[in-house]
Amino acid sequence: MSDEASPPAATLICGDAIERMAGLADGSVDLIVADPPYNLGKNYGNNRDLRAWSDYEAFTRDWLGHAVRLLRPGGSIYMFMGVRFISRLFVMAEEDIGLTFQGWITWHYTQGMGRTRGFSPRHEDILFFSNGSDITFNLDDVRVPQKYYRKRNNMAGANPGDVWQFSHVHYCSAERVDHPTQKPEGLIERVVRASSDPGDLVLDPFVGSGTTARVATVLGRRAVGIDINPDYIAMAERRLAEPFDGFDSADPRVGRAPRDLPGGGNGQAELDI
Repeated sequence: MSDEASPPAATLICGDAIERMAGLADGSVDLIVADPPYNLGKNYGNNRDLRAWSDYEAFTRDWLGHAVRLLRPGGSIYMFMGVRFISRLFVMAEEDIGLTFQGWITWHYTQGMGRTRGFSPRHEDILFFSNGSDITFNLDDVRVPQKYYRKRNNMAGANPGDVWQFSHVHYCSAERVDHPTQKPEGLIERVVRASSDPGDLVLDPFVGSGTTARVATVLGRRAVGIDINPDYIAMAERRLAEPFDGFDSADPRVGRAPRDLPGGGNGQAELDI
């Protein structure tokens, strides 16, 4: 049976992330996907993302401390963060809290905010850390087709690298919901496939529109999502109830065919891999 069949139910919890994480058991989580507010003044319905930076740092330290407590040995955490705070988050995770650094991922998108002074931003960053070095990493589940045939290449596909290209969920998209920072499902799919196994528990302490919970359950993982806004919890519940007919985004490289294949490039030749 494929991992997309019979998705398990997700648990959605309405409340403050730090308070609700405090009630979860030590070492009970295999993967955390955290997309906290970036402290840029966005309106999240029942709260506005604007604190003194010292307060924001204390908030970050609190939720991150609970995340470390919840991760099993070898469990992974992926953290989205805006450019103004990501370097501080890196130091907090590695030096202050003692997580093991695994990678700094750049999510590149082709459209975004326009500027007339300075360069327009076209990316966000994702920090990949783990609780120890013996981690789950399912490379074969996230490979992308090779661009060229070479004997030394693994023709099952290449490592996707640490620069990922996924389109935003645009406001005109059919998949768009009324949430200011909705993340593309294809991006979260790569995270979940790479760093967890079917049956594992995936936690999103800032679940928002429910993307992580939806992707995790479709892929056969258990999911817990927390959000302080009851409207977003209801939104996530609706998305979880929708029938699955494919994720809303994909890496554009996924559909390519390797060039210079032996036997005339029809892909039917026996390859030396």
